[in-house]
Order: sequence, then structure tokens, then C-alpha cells
Amino acid sequence: MAKKVKVTAISYLNTIPFVFGLQNTSIKEEITLTLDYPAESARRLLNGESDLGLVPVGAIPSIPNCNIVTDFCIGAQGPVRTVVLLSNSPIESLERVYLDYQSRTSVVLVKILSQNLWNIHPEWTPFTSQHTYTDIDPYDGLVIIGDKVFDNESHFKYKYDLAEEWIRLTGLPFVFAAWVANKNVENSFINLFSEALRQGVESISNAIELYPPLKISKAEAEIYLRNNISFDFNKEKREALKLFWSLAGL
Repeated sequence: MAKKVKVTAISYLNTIPFVFGLQNTSIKEEITLTLDYPAESARRLLNGESDLGLVPVGAIPSIPNCNIVTDFCIGAQGPVRTVVLLSNSPIESLERVYLDYQSRTSVVLVKILSQNLWNIHPEWTPFTSQHTYTDIDPYDGLVIIGDKVFDNESHFKYKYDLAEEWIRLTGLPFVFAAWVANKNVENSFINLFSEALRQGVESISNAIELYPPLKISKAEAEIYLRNNISFDFNKEKREALKLFWSLAGL
């Protein structure tokens, strides 16, 4: 029996079309699929625990021999909704910003926006699993990502969508995560893998039925996946990714 390819995807609502495709097409017989949060997906690839992963773009330059292997991504061409800075004061008043520990990309992005768009210089502080929104003082901000946004956004007066702010700064879309490998993977497998992702993206309604979201309604989840998340890794997104890496010094 051929050795299965170890694949890591991300355990957020925005990834369920990919997961649906990988678990409901013939590729399922050739992979071992693990779901985890973004930073852990990058760590698994770096440490050889996976062969191919959906990795935050902020981590890609730190992984040796890492190559983007499909034309699919987690991106946004407008507001993404689930990568945000929340606060109870206007952004120009913030003195400290807590940073989500689950994704390096959002941390890098908010610092780019702070320097190049908002012109603020807050203290940066990790926001760990031990923190809650009640730890946030009036002049603090909180950067959080993924499904946690659905739980926390109602507790804050201001919400700054980081994809929307990036577009305001650059005029380009944004890429949050891409499928990458840091070892040789056969082209025949990548073709099957990409086809599975395509079928998943074309089956959003079925994916929602199979993986019912816990934080929001199925109707709201469908709107989110169709309107806020952009899955194609096209030429414009590739240009945006290069600019992001350049601005971040990566």
C-alpha cells in the first residue's frame, strides 16, 4: 500500500469547503487529514509532521523549501469578517493591542496597517487562551481571527476588518493562508488534490449541511463563505501576497 500523504487543514468555518472536498472525493483514500488552528498547521509542516498544509502566509517564508502547490487559498476581496481588530475606543486612541496567538499573519498584518495606514504605535501584547474579552480595557484593542470573532464581536463598540483595511491601503485583495508543501509531492497527486479542493468550493451548501457551524446559523454561514471568503489564488492575490511579504520584511 502506498504511503498516505499527511495533510493539515485549519479548523475554522472558512475551511469547511476544502475539508468537504478532501473527505468526499477519491483523494480521501490517499491522505491522512488533520485539522488544527493556523499557527499549528505551520508548525506541523515545519517539523515534518505533515507533508502538505494550509498555512498562514505570514509563516510561509520561515519554512525552508516551502512552495505553494495549488490555485486555492483562504483570501478576501472585501471584508473578511473573521480577521478583525475589536475595541471600545476609536483606533487612533488605542494604547495597547492584544494579538491572537493562533495566527502570525494577522499579527503581521495589523502591524503593517498600524504603521502605513492608521499611524498608531500601541503596545503589542499576546492574547492567549487564558484571556477573555473582559480583560480588555477601554483603550485596548483585540486582534482575533476565525470563529472566535462570532463569539466576541458583540462585546465591542468598534470593529476594524483587517482585509478591508488592507484593501483600503493597497487596492489589492488579501491572502490569509495557502496550500503549501516543503518536500516533493508528485504532480499527479497535486492534480487530484486540487480537483478535490475545487469540488469542495463548488459544494458550499453541502459542506455546511455536513459540518454544521456552531457559532452562527447555516444561512449566515453560507453568506459568509460565499461573500466574505475568496478561495481562488489568482494573479491579483499573488501580487498582493508579494506586497504583503515586502511590507512585512519577510
